[in-house]
Formats: sequence, C-alpha cells, structure tokens
Amino acid sequence: MQRVYLDELETSANRSLGIGVVKLVVEPEENAANYAKQLIAQARQEGGDRLSARAIIDLIETIIVYKFPQLSRQEVEEMLKLSELKQTRVYQEALEEGRQEGRQEGRQEGVKEGKLAAVPLLLKAGVSVEEIAQQLEVEIEAVRQIAQQQSIG
Repeated sequence: MQRVYLDELETSANRSLGIGVVKLVVEPEENAANYAKQLIAQARQEGGDRLSARAIIDLIETIIVYKFPQLSRQEVEEMLKLSELKQTRVYQEALEEGRQEGRQEGRQEGVKEGKLAAVPLLLKAGVSVEEIAQQLEVEIEAVRQIAQQQSIG
C-alpha cells in the first residue's frame, strides 16, 4: 500500500479524468476555473456514455460551486462555458431522457397512490388486509399500515 497526496501528483504524468476531477478538489482557486475547463473538455472528448459524461461535468460544476461559494450557479456556468453545452444535441437528448424517466416514475407512483387510496374503503367493506394487498397488487405492509392508522384514528 502506498500513500498518494493529490497535490503531489504530476499533471503531465497522469491524464486520467477521474484523478483530474479528484485533484480539482485541492486545486488552488486561482487555477481551479481553468483546470475545470480542461477537465470538461476532456470529459466531452472522451465521450463514452452521454449520461456518464454529463454526470462528470455536473460533478466538476459542483466542485467549482463549493470552491466559489460567493458565485451564483449562473456565474459558475458562465465561468466554465457550460451554457454552450446546454445547447448541444447530446445535452438536450440526455435532458429529454431524464425527463422521460421522471414522467414514468411519476406515473408509477401515481398508480400506487391511487391503489392505496382505495384501501380505507375496502377495509370498511370488510375485505381482509391480505386480500386487499393481493387484489391491488401492493405490498401487504403498506395495507397493514393504513389499517393501523384507521384503527388509531
């Protein structure tokens, strides 16, 4: 096992994007913005998965936000030239993918909430907790919790 100090890593010897992002944490403020721009360019260039490149860029942006707490998010985006990125097709596609996933999760959550809203009525009608869970295809524990809340209230 060997101890490695981030501030002692040579920049030319190691061009790893991951190590570069970690080094950004200890980079002095006067160099941080330029170094972050280089890392963003490297993330874009290495390509790979669109969403992972976007995640790396978001991480870089977050590190810079913490390094410069006096700046607004817009100022940080301007400093790192990220507004240009948001206009790219890759960014727009990744954003749309995220929105679609969010809509799908929202629909699923809404269906579950709708089913659970029927539980009190079914309990009043005398249907057993087990049968409600089975018929509505929800977890029995959720039905038990609603039944317990009704008996308390």
